Amino acid sequence: MRHAFLIFAAALITCSAQAGDRITGKPFATRSEVIATHGMVATSHPLATQVGLDVLKRGGSAVDAAIAANAALGLMEPVSNGVGGDLFAIVWDAKTKKLYGYNGSGRSPKSLTLAWFKEHGYSAIPPLGPLPVSVPGAVDGWFALHGRFGKLPMKDVLAPTIAYAREGFPVTELIAHYWALSVPKLAKFPGFTEQFTLAGKAPAKGEIWKNPNLADTLQAIARGGRDAFYKGRIAHTIADYIKAQGGFLSFDDLASHHGEWVEPISTNYRGFDVWELPPNGQGLAALQMLNILEGYDFSKIPFGSTEHVHLFVEAKKLAFEDRAKFYADPAFAKAPIEGLLSKDYAAQRRQLISPDKAMKAVEPGTPPLGGDTIYLTTADQWGNMVSLIQSNFRGMGSGMSPPGLGFILQDRGELFALVDGHANTYAPGKRPFHTIIPAFITKDGVPWLSFGLMGGDMQPQGHVQIVMNLIDYHMNLQEAGDAPRIQHEGSTAPDGQSTPMSDGGWIDLESGFAYDAVRGLMRKGHSVRFADGPYGGYQAIGWDAAKHTYTGASEGRKDGQAAGY
Repeated sequence: MRHAFLIFAAALITCSAQAGDRITGKPFATRSEVIATHGMVATSHPLATQVGLDVLKRGGSAVDAAIAANAALGLMEPVSNGVGGDLFAIVWDAKTKKLYGYNGSGRSPKSLTLAWFKEHGYSAIPPLGPLPVSVPGAVDGWFALHGRFGKLPMKDVLAPTIAYAREGFPVTELIAHYWALSVPKLAKFPGFTEQFTLAGKAPAKGEIWKNPNLADTLQAIARGGRDAFYKGRIAHTIADYIKAQGGFLSFDDLASHHGEWVEPISTNYRGFDVWELPPNGQGLAALQMLNILEGYDFSKIPFGSTEHVHLFVEAKKLAFEDRAKFYADPAFAKAPIEGLLSKDYAAQRRQLISPDKAMKAVEPGTPPLGGDTIYLTTADQWGNMVSLIQSNFRGMGSGMSPPGLGFILQDRGELFALVDGHANTYAPGKRPFHTIIPAFITKDGVPWLSFGLMGGDMQPQGHVQIVMNLIDYHMNLQEAGDAPRIQHEGSTAPDGQSTPMSDGGWIDLESGFAYDAVRGLMRKGHSVRFADGPYGGYQAIGWDAAKHTYTGASEGRKDGQAAGY
């Protein structure tokens, strides 16, 4: 622990001179909010933001802009997402004044069984290669969203990315960094080096990157619709490639895929309705944490204080033990969502939190029965808003790069459990536990905020911190994202084979937390560490119903941008 704290203290000293002085707002804010009246786009890449904004200016809807920006990010930020991955979205439809949820996660191969894994000596599904590959749901999600809420033809929505893929664009700093980390791990897989390196190396910051194979794939999708991906040449290429690598994903698995519209779930936090999607995602964990934390008066607990961090971490421990036990594909194991979301259940769980001592081990409750990712958000001139998240998992995914297609397949199947009786146990045609979650907040039935935060297990923790920063600590949209973050690690995982938490895990803190807060946490029994970069990436668009303006924010941890017109 002493070594970890010395590293943390050194980071505090090193980072103390990083920020320039601002004459307005919080000192940790990197920039002002963006404010506009007609539309707004916030993504993790400036060029993708501009693509989405251009679509809005041409009369496209928020969904059109979201799809266009997502397609651009698949090209420009392949270290995090692409058409080989899954997609989730929450859409505010101004016409019906209602939120719509879409679960675009893919299922496991029908011909691969739990018995096969056991017969071949697997205790866990490997993170790379053909075995963790599940059906990619993003393209189906695009067309489902577009069919319901799109305005422009899909060929116009995808055209900007197709042009960038053929003509090229300069790679940004952070993406170049992560790309360089992925190449040594994935270069051994056929098709990766040929399609995702320049002479065997990752493109450096500022180098021009082209992906003509992806341009051809998107062109085929623009012309032939979703079936061009799931039932045509592309599907056959994927299936043949995976079979040649010893995997199981088949043409039939792709041809039979369908995502689904789902009802978002919510809890009320101090008068604001916070919305997430139900399992197989983990958004429910954010709502459970908020229910527990609502029992404390944070107007009397300063931001960044020992008590703030302690209560947040203890609430996270409680919610994540339920996550490990209950969250899974509802078609196979239906979670008691109503019970997990009840305020009475939160009050029972809250009683387990000591103000003076960190919990070392936590049991899941008994509720009443009843990596890597991109996040983007868009809003249009008609008042429609989209909260969309998309990912390949583990950065560039499985490493499986079908020849001539220009994308990498996801490795979400790694998150299945290989133990009998677990809610998330592997089964053919099942959706794995999912980390990617979009979020939305309404106030009195009116949109207030579309937001999200990428980063694996950090996502529900990040959602809660954004909500608290805005509502409890009265930060603006940009400040809420730039504020130093907390991440607790070490909770029991939903993979069924990880050792249950018995040592309390550990807290990663960014360099903005004061030494006296860190010291106070250690005295309560917390292990405090410094980690380089696992705190997610946040984008948000707020709606001011009184002024009829959108406010956008994109934090400084990523290469992103919020822009409006």
